[in-house]
Amino acid sequence: MSQVMPFNPPWFLRNGVAMTVYTAIWAGREWENTTLHPEPPYKEMIFTGAGGVPIFGWVAIPQNAHSTIVGTYGITGSLDNQWFLRLLGRKAFAQRYAVVLFDWRAHGKTAQLSPTLTSDGLYEGEDFVCIAAEAKALGCPAPFWFTGFSLGGQLALWGVKAAQNLGRGVRESQSCAEVPSVERTGVQESGVRENLTPEDIGGAAVICPSLDSIRSLSYLVNDPWGKRLEQGITQELKKLALAIYKAHPGAIELAAIERANSIWGFDQELVIGRLGFPSVESYYEASSGLHLLPQLEKPTLILYAADDPLFDPAIVSDLQAACDRNPAIDLVLTRYGGHVGYISSQEGQLQAGDPDPWWAWNRILEWCGKKGLEIRDQGLGRSFRSE
Repeated sequence: MSQVMPFNPPWFLRNGVAMTVYTAIWAGREWENTTLHPEPPYKEMIFTGAGGVPIFGWVAIPQNAHSTIVGTYGITGSLDNQWFLRLLGRKAFAQRYAVVLFDWRAHGKTAQLSPTLTSDGLYEGEDFVCIAAEAKALGCPAPFWFTGFSLGGQLALWGVKAAQNLGRGVRESQSCAEVPSVERTGVQESGVRENLTPEDIGGAAVICPSLDSIRSLSYLVNDPWGKRLEQGITQELKKLALAIYKAHPGAIELAAIERANSIWGFDQELVIGRLGFPSVESYYEASSGLHLLPQLEKPTLILYAADDPLFDPAIVSDLQAACDRNPAIDLVLTRYGGHVGYISSQEGQLQAGDPDPWWAWNRILEWCGKKGLEIRDQGLGRSFRSE
């Protein structure tokens, strides 16, 4: 189901490029001044992801927690510098969500633990489920809500797909390490993964998810501003690969890193061979978030801006059509917002009843809260009927 929801940004941010640049450069310097909520008392954890890959993360559980947010960020970065995700952590913890944030494959401290490279959701979706299973054993309550933005949003959508396969005897439900070690998690050695049920996963709520890499990358590199942005992302990806090269000698060829002079080239040189794909096109087709949408059965919220400058505008109509055919998906399409921006004006904050300018995170927490109440009401209804 798709709907148009009013989002009211400042007048000078009613342009996708302006909103995106402002958020990336200026908002990141002032974000802590926009919230009264302190950093949650995170504990560092090493989870065991799909195929036994160690995943570094933070966990914070407030008193009387009612549900859990599990989230990660976009194509580059780390927990240390991803302020937009940390902002969510502060807001969610203040609303009594347990919070689990993690460095996804090949990023941050996860890259120091393992040379395993990215798969754009094919395995990261299973990582979400594995992390939720261990988080539940640590005391994080269900329902679990998967979230992310940009490419991280695509990963979270794959997390929902993987969660749907719990107990069905397919690959997604079997690829977590069978017994997480005590040294890594501090939890009991048995029953961790088995303790998670499909009903424990509430669903996903994502901001500006990547949906069609083939079209969007072609669109990006053919735009003068987009080409500069693409080259900036490429340089960050090369830094990521060099960090893995230094931390895990022999895991990556230096010459391959040097040849990776575009996002497409990074996946061509370093990713697809390890995953068994014959081409970048086939890899992007297999991991496409747009193709995944018809398969989602759990409640899913997608916030998407029509003026997002990173993605091909033609994707919007396909996204609307896919969501209209799937009643599990709530698509909120806005005229403005840029790429993972959604900074609201003071007037917009009053209209939405928001305490701060972070319109997208406010809608996500609002939606998760509403869906959580529905889940609890349904559970009570089942209990009464069973009596």
